Amino acid sequence: MKNAILRIPRNGKINQGLALFLGSLAVVIILGYLVMSPSKRVTKSDSTDSVFLYCAAGVKLPVVDTIEQINKEFGLKVEILYGGTGVLLNNLRTAKKGDLYLAADTSFIELAKSYDLIDETIPLAKIRPVIAVYKGNPKNIQSLADLLKEDIKFALANPGASIGKVSKKVLEEKGKWDEYKKKAAVFKPTVNDIALDVKLKTVDAAIIWDANARQMDELDYVSVPELDKEVQEITIAVLKTCQDPANSLKVCRYLQAPEKGQKYFKKHHYETVNGDQWKKIPKLTVFSGGVNRLAIKDTITAFQEREGIEVNVNYNGCGILVSMMNGGSLPDVYFSCDNSFMVQVKDKFNPSITLTETAMVVIVPKGNPKNINSIQDLTREGLKLGLAHEVKSALGKLTKDLLVELNIYKKVKANVIADSPTADFLVNQLRVGSIDASIVYAANVAKEEVRNDVETIPIEIGKAKAVQPIAVAKNSKYPYLSKRLVHALISPDSKKQFEKFNFRWRYPGDL
Repeated sequence: MKNAILRIPRNGKINQGLALFLGSLAVVIILGYLVMSPSKRVTKSDSTDSVFLYCAAGVKLPVVDTIEQINKEFGLKVEILYGGTGVLLNNLRTAKKGDLYLAADTSFIELAKSYDLIDETIPLAKIRPVIAVYKGNPKNIQSLADLLKEDIKFALANPGASIGKVSKKVLEEKGKWDEYKKKAAVFKPTVNDIALDVKLKTVDAAIIWDANARQMDELDYVSVPELDKEVQEITIAVLKTCQDPANSLKVCRYLQAPEKGQKYFKKHHYETVNGDQWKKIPKLTVFSGGVNRLAIKDTITAFQEREGIEVNVNYNGCGILVSMMNGGSLPDVYFSCDNSFMVQVKDKFNPSITLTETAMVVIVPKGNPKNINSIQDLTREGLKLGLAHEVKSALGKLTKDLLVELNIYKKVKANVIADSPTADFLVNQLRVGSIDASIVYAANVAKEEVRNDVETIPIEIGKAKAVQPIAVAKNSKYPYLSKRLVHALISPDSKKQFEKFNFRWRYPGDL
């Protein structure tokens, strides 16, 4: 398999006809390999040390350097098929196999999404199109218009390559695509091919990426306004056909890490991104209000298994969590019981998004022996009530605010014999008969075993609900990993989990 991979020499000295032949041969051989029966392909069940990557040819140099280091550091074998970004997309659609897809521009990532081919996406670098010319710019080319001069020969990449697609877009916007297409001396399948043409002086100019131009000492380049606005993001995506997500995502994290892959992108003249700190097994810290626990625990377990990482979750009353954060103990992600507690620490986090809401309800033992039918009934003398702690718990604060709003706070408070920073304690106290009633979230009584012992009474007046926002810490060492966790929590599967536990879905946006 190793011999089937097209490897372009870094000095660019390769016969063009031979390169095209080898490239075509490589595609045929590798696609044949990819569509073999499952018994002849590496699968997660029989090996987890091999990852197959479709990689845009123009990004070859930093990828090669990074993959060499990956192999040295933890022995992971990464097999690579290079080609034009669009051609590779067509190939992976045909093969229906592979683990990763590295695209030179996001338009092909969006196209892959529309085909339902990819899951996670991780940005790696930025590039911009320029007019490449031979060193010293002997033909004094200063604009796109100069390419149409009679004595200028120029090359374009096929639209199947990212640079070709961007070039066509820009020239179509000028209303002159047909004119440039007709005058182009040659069309080639990749950015490397046309950069080589300029280097070998077979053409005077070509539209290529700035990073590729900087990689060849023989080239200069000209920046022009029409091309400058087409900055593109190099992105790697995990394919839905991926057989080993943990190792594949490890490759992605390594490529994006400043002290690992990003130093090679910088070496080869790409504009880098401020990626996550590298750890072979990162440890992500999450603070979550206790009310969210049942709805998110399975999603978090699946996320850490897929990423091959550790996620440490502190479930507690939001008042306690806020105190911890104000004391300097910051998580990577905070999922609050209610927005009122997110507001208290908003300066420490990126803008939050609202995921869900849950209603507040009165709970009583099965059969309602005290005949409690409304929140106002909690004012009756002789009742034994349990309420959430007003400072340590978001539920406690909301409960107090509601009772004050209804002008019954003092009378209800007089009946309280127990308080707690978490509603689970109150539910258990009611189930064992220690209290007659409590106010909790509907989500706290969603489990079947609880419903067998407890009845709920809706609160139909006042502001009786909590809204749950989530946010990533500004100083997280793993901002992209944290964002992927948030993305997992807003997925359709996660939505089903929330609704299963009596949450009302609010994402995207407020309803």
